[in-house]
Amino acid sequence: MTEEGTASIQHDLRIFSGSSHADLAKEIAQYLGCGLCPSKTMHFSNDCLYVQLGDSVRGKEVVIIQSLCRDVSHHVMELLMMLDAARSASAKTIHAVIPYFAYARSDKKDQPRISITGRLIAELLETAGANHIMTMTLHSPQVHGFFGLPTDHLTADRVFADYLRQRDLSNAVVVAPDIGHAKRAAKLARDLKIGVAAGDKERLADDRVRINGIIGDIKGKLAIVFDDEISTAGSMMALVDILLKNRVERVILACTHGVFSGPAIERLQGIDQLDEIITTNTVPISEERRLPNMTVLSVAPIFGEAIRRNILGESVGSLFAFWPENECES
Repeated sequence: MTEEGTASIQHDLRIFSGSSHADLAKEIAQYLGCGLCPSKTMHFSNDCLYVQLGDSVRGKEVVIIQSLCRDVSHHVMELLMMLDAARSASAKTIHAVIPYFAYARSDKKDQPRISITGRLIAELLETAGANHIMTMTLHSPQVHGFFGLPTDHLTADRVFADYLRQRDLSNAVVVAPDIGHAKRAAKLARDLKIGVAAGDKERLADDRVRINGIIGDIKGKLAIVFDDEISTAGSMMALVDILLKNRVERVILACTHGVFSGPAIERLQGIDQLDEIITTNTVPISEERRLPNMTVLSVAPIFGEAIRRNILGESVGSLFAFWPENECES
């Protein structure tokens, strides 16, 4: 970043963090050569939320960073109030940076009388005052269409590829957990110049799936299972079980969002053939839930660069998820 670009950003930019992931927000701010602006969040005695931005934002580019992780409802409400506060204080542009968009899985009406909550949250963000959204690796690409305002759907795939290239991949294959994620897995496999396979998955419940088989050659190989998120690890356990039955040599699990809820950590600890769990810091992972074979990669430079390019009016196309290779940037 040039000195002129840094000075311009520092003059125009105000970065605030919600309470969900202050460490990632600090990393993003450091990438941009800025400090985090102060803010205050508290509960009244009746449990109503109080939010106040601690710096003037009038005429400024405001970035509010909030991952929608546990406690999701609290963090959604806090983000909405921060957006509304920035709009009411005459911010020039309000960028909502949401590294993990929790409700992305609620992307269709597959049962009667339920909400498509991913779309609802997208509409609430716009109503609250966001002018622009940045998020990463939504559960499915069509969720991007829920947003009625400019939205940068970023990817961490390059971070995974750069990290995995440090290993011996001569006998490795990338495995998508299901056909729906095969395209993303195939892109990583091309980057790494290795083969790709996919599971034939059927979801039975929120934490239970059935893997009917594997499409592709995996026998005797190092299987790199590549998914968007690991929540309870129910899907991973079913997939790893079928991979081992098909005689893979070893397993690496890689996911953008390491939610690791419920029994996930205990389940993953029980896989003897698991070489490594690779995830990113879109969701905070406490030290007590970090296994010895877990690697957490930072996405702060990706979000920092996307913010920088937006404010300076530069293209962000190369940072997008699902961006076709060898195609002109937007």
